[in-house]
Amino acid sequence: MTVKTIGLDLAKDVFQVHGISENGRVIFNKAIKRAKLLAFFEALPPCRVGMEACGSSHHWGRMLRQLGHDVRLMPANYVKPYVKRGKTDAADAEAICEAVRRPTMRFVEIKTEDQQAVLSIHRTRDLSVRQRTQMANVIRSLLREFGHILPIGIEAVTAFAKRHLDGDQPDMPDIANGMLGMQCYQFIGLNERIDGYSKMIERHAHLSADARRLMRMPGIGPITASAIIATIGDAKQFRTGRDFAAWLGLTPLNKSSGGKERLGKITKKGDRYIRKLLVVGMTSRAVMAKRSPEKVDLWTAKIIANKPFRLATTAMANKAARIIWAMLTKRREYRQPAF
Repeated sequence: MTVKTIGLDLAKDVFQVHGISENGRVIFNKAIKRAKLLAFFEALPPCRVGMEACGSSHHWGRMLRQLGHDVRLMPANYVKPYVKRGKTDAADAEAICEAVRRPTMRFVEIKTEDQQAVLSIHRTRDLSVRQRTQMANVIRSLLREFGHILPIGIEAVTAFAKRHLDGDQPDMPDIANGMLGMQCYQFIGLNERIDGYSKMIERHAHLSADARRLMRMPGIGPITASAIIATIGDAKQFRTGRDFAAWLGLTPLNKSSGGKERLGKITKKGDRYIRKLLVVGMTSRAVMAKRSPEKVDLWTAKIIANKPFRLATTAMANKAARIIWAMLTKRREYRQPAF
């Protein structure tokens, strides 16, 4: 009996495989050591292999595709309803095998090594930004304990940290000033690393024709363009621009029933990092539009004037996602809307 579909439950050392025939009969459900996994799949005829989109899934997806298998990655949340009972590797592999056969299942595109390499810069930079924010809060908190207040903004903390390291110390006990000096040193180091990561991302963005195309759009810089290209790969995997916006969690949550349409807040599903970059970029554009309304198109000026500011920036991010999809799928340059 020939195996047609396999559910592969990924792990660090011991993997679980569940294989069935074309009519759904179970052929095997067993554990395999990491060192023997590729040899196991080499001995099998080409078949469909389902996996959850998790750590190392893209690596194994590429490896199994090289062996001729049809590999499909699925979000873990979409696999969970097919788990019958309990939480075991065997049950998970069976659920994956069942889920991958569903005709309406949504799959995740397998990333290339280059995509993952660029995304590693983004993840490292994002981590450093969060650490810098934490360190800035630590510096502000210590200064407040001794009656010193810094102005709002990360630039104010940067300027203070440089002054402190140059010897301009506030009126505080020597021990507190010593601790503050160590914190300022770490803060400046994080600033320098973030600048270095940003330059690396900018260099990679200018090497991509699609990223250069996106950067011509207002509110989209090299970091956002690079993150979008490295994350989605082929934009044609999304049927429409709305599907891409929904994947980013920028579409309203639909709670319609009984023929009555009820739309709530945005879903906030999907890729949080790109959604954040788009909203931040559109926020910057909205601030500019408030100062100079004549420099933006009519739709943007109208929504900023008539809607609450955060609602307007989210709507602008939603529209930007749809424009990005159109630019990537049709290979067209950005065209400024009519004023």
